[in-house]
Amino acid sequence: MEGSLFPARWWHPLDEGRIQCDLCPRDCKLSEGQRGACFVRQNVGKEMVLTTYGRSSGFCIDPIEKKPLNHFHPGSRVLSFGTAGCNLMCKFCQNWDISKSRDMDQLLDLAAPDDIARSAEEWGCRSVAFTYNDPVVFAEYAMDVADACHERGIKTVAVTAGYIHSKPAREFFVKMDAANVDLKAFTEDFYFRLSVGHLQPVLDTLRYIKHETDTWLEITTLLIPGQNDSSEEIKAMSSWIMDVLGADVPLHFSAFHPDYKMTDSPATPSATLHRARAIALAAGLHHVYTGNVHDLSGGSTYCPSCQALLIERDWYEIGAYRLTEAGHCPHCGAQVAGHFEKFSCGFGNRRTPIAIAHH
Repeated sequence: MEGSLFPARWWHPLDEGRIQCDLCPRDCKLSEGQRGACFVRQNVGKEMVLTTYGRSSGFCIDPIEKKPLNHFHPGSRVLSFGTAGCNLMCKFCQNWDISKSRDMDQLLDLAAPDDIARSAEEWGCRSVAFTYNDPVVFAEYAMDVADACHERGIKTVAVTAGYIHSKPAREFFVKMDAANVDLKAFTEDFYFRLSVGHLQPVLDTLRYIKHETDTWLEITTLLIPGQNDSSEEIKAMSSWIMDVLGADVPLHFSAFHPDYKMTDSPATPSATLHRARAIALAAGLHHVYTGNVHDLSGGSTYCPSCQALLIERDWYEIGAYRLTEAGHCPHCGAQVAGHFEKFSCGFGNRRTPIAIAHH
């Protein structure tokens, strides 16, 4: 199993030995030996295989707020890992060394699903996150890890761009307890020009997760100066989230830093994040956050009813924590949407690389 060619799902045969991948809207048609746009799904012997099953680019223990998830067991620790490859081609990718990797030798850590679940348990992790590159492209591996985690009472988190067809989405998200979906922009032009993809499939995924699954949903948008940060676009996106997904879905606006193929673009000013947050709150969203910056008010959680400060955050550090164990405001009794439990202390702003023990 480990490090080998693993039989992939979601494909069908075409003529002359070719196959078509049915995992995502790219619908890659592959001849013998050819890899899909994600690089990790390949036609081998007229069948599709996943080339990264059981292979990781590394494991770390992170605070759950780093995913970012602010309403899913705040302060808890999460075991994070990814593989290689991605089915979008974002010119601004912040993890390009992993997601754009064409070097399988970078995948140094071999780990069976139960090894990962056992390690998460041993390290006191509340959850395991599939992140760094998009778990959609290693869905078979992520789903098997999710099964192993659930057997040990450990939750699972998908950090994804949501670029997936509806059938695999149904099979994938039923195994995910939480998801942070990267809504990269709210225009087709941005998706086509800077991500070589399309907007509508992502909106369909968001709608599906919110209304047809029990998966806890949060959304992140990386604001890039001059590309997706206009007040008009932010207002349109916030209004869509409000109308289609509801006021309780947390929205994170994150700061861009020059990277990959957009090193000439300026970093996002803090003022842009504050403006975006104000627009989204004005649209009616209850929980809007700023990320990649020190911003006490933009990082903290407030009661949607009385506006009392409930969870104080500075970056990934939790200060005051006033939510009740059941997630109610102690001042007015309002329920805050999310998954909460008794809080003792946060994991803090740490990132601890670990090795997975083989059993």
